[in-house]
Amino acid sequence: MSANIKVARPSRTNFASFDKILLSAVAALLVIGTLLVYAGTREWFRSNNLDPEYYLKRHVLNILIGALLAYGTTLVDYRLLRAYTPVVWGAGVLGLLVVLVAGTTVNSAKAWIAFPGGFQLQPAELAKISIIVGMAMVLAERKDLRGDPVDSDVAKSLLVAAIPVGLILLQPDLGTVLIISAAVVAMIGASGAPSRWVAGLLIVAAVGGFFAVQAGVVSEYQVKRLQSFIDPAADPQLSGYQLRQARITIGSGGFFGKGLFDGPQTNGRFVPEQQTDFIFTVAGEELGFLGCSLILILYSIIFIRGFIIARRTNDLFGRLVCIGVIAWFAFQTFENIGMTMGLMPMTGVPLPFLSYGGSSMFANLIGVGLLQNVHVRSR
Repeated sequence: MSANIKVARPSRTNFASFDKILLSAVAALLVIGTLLVYAGTREWFRSNNLDPEYYLKRHVLNILIGALLAYGTTLVDYRLLRAYTPVVWGAGVLGLLVVLVAGTTVNSAKAWIAFPGGFQLQPAELAKISIIVGMAMVLAERKDLRGDPVDSDVAKSLLVAAIPVGLILLQPDLGTVLIISAAVVAMIGASGAPSRWVAGLLIVAAVGGFFAVQAGVVSEYQVKRLQSFIDPAADPQLSGYQLRQARITIGSGGFFGKGLFDGPQTNGRFVPEQQTDFIFTVAGEELGFLGCSLILILYSIIFIRGFIIARRTNDLFGRLVCIGVIAWFAFQTFENIGMTMGLMPMTGVPLPFLSYGGSSMFANLIGVGLLQNVHVRSR
């Protein structure tokens, strides 16, 4: 007795087969982000007799490394990537363990591993990838057997996310936990699992956040940021000051902006951490409402193209990976822009593709590589 067996072979990929609209939108944001990082740092560095291109050079280097990682992500068929998911997930957990043992503390969070030459790695950023791929593998197993995920499958997928999330909470890094939580809920909702899981997770998140603050799990630094969201006068010297200056800087740009490199608030460094978490304030002042609208349109294009790629694939693993990546990008973008305008609590998360930061840039571009991987193989 014989049977015909089809063996999946890894297909080659090249730039011609990529989603060009998605690629163009990401490239445009990277160019804008490079200009904003330079605009937000050069004048202050020059006035202090330092290299005005210090952040510009490092930001461009981060983009180049991230682009190589993104392209490398597209070389292996995402369906074959499932076999390496335990390794990817284990590497993510290992990085989180190392940072708790030998990491450096910044703003009350032990979240970075320092390397020679001033280079730092934030394992929590790369853990987003391992959680998304790990959950997608578990939730897709049942579909391969002609059925939607059942309660036990969802529970296993939540365990895959819970271990790294617990390690991130120990740092503590509340902003990253919120972003991962958004991706977790979106993936479970899209997997075909019982809808009660989504409702239950939202309730658990709300109740858990309240008790985390009461129990002191959330650091005092982060509590003050949450208090400043409700009452900007609660911490007038630090987070309250930062929020007020961010609003002033964005509002001063008007419709057309002050002009690139000509923002007085930006050049005076009135907003702390302007090249990282508050990069959108540079856009608000120097590019104005028009430039900020263009940035939001580019983000919308990325989200839409990601959902189109997810819809086109018949493979649940690939679809869930796309949903997880887009939910991560969308929530982080909303959180970052919202906090600069006082619409969301300050959680210290960078703006995807625009903010300065190596770990964030690497993770973001790997996420884009996963989207392109699914796009190429689903055609």
